[in-house]
Amino acid sequence: MDYKNIQDLIKTVSDSQITCFEIETEGIRIKMEKKEAQVVVEGIPANVTHIEAATHEPLTGKNAEMQEVHAEMQEVHAEKTEDDVSKNIVNTIPDENIFIVKSPIVGTMYTSPSAESKNFVKVGSIVKVGDTLCILEAMKLMNEIESEVDGEVLEVLVSNEDMVEYGQPLFRIIKK
Repeated sequence: MDYKNIQDLIKTVSDSQITCFEIETEGIRIKMEKKEAQVVVEGIPANVTHIEAATHEPLTGKNAEMQEVHAEMQEVHAEKTEDDVSKNIVNTIPDENIFIVKSPIVGTMYTSPSAESKNFVKVGSIVKVGDTLCILEAMKLMNEIESEVDGEVLEVLVSNEDMVEYGQPLFRIIKK
């Protein structure tokens, strides 16, 4: 299969209703997949609670779909508001009172000793020097990352099982 045939195949799949396509020929395997279009809704007034109220139309299938999108957007807006509040709190703390725990190695971060266990720390946890904050796995070796200061965990900057780089910030701790 030459370059021109591959281009034609991509165009054909793109122009069609096919969402997933896979072919293997002449030792070449090609897989194409289209993701559903995302609906982005911006600028919805906070006082409008239902699409029906905004459009003054009876609730139809399409309107119901839009109402679900609106409800999801309200949830996202509420989450953003909570994040904004925590960021404002973070911004009021002087930098010299915040200790940033950075990754000493490249690896995978684990927030708990096992999948069934609870996290070593979370936002608001009080830590002392030597307390385990997380585990970094590198080349099948588990490295416990310990707190270097006494304080309160202000932010957890990396999610469980995320890859981290050398020097990447992992936690922000308010020194006590």
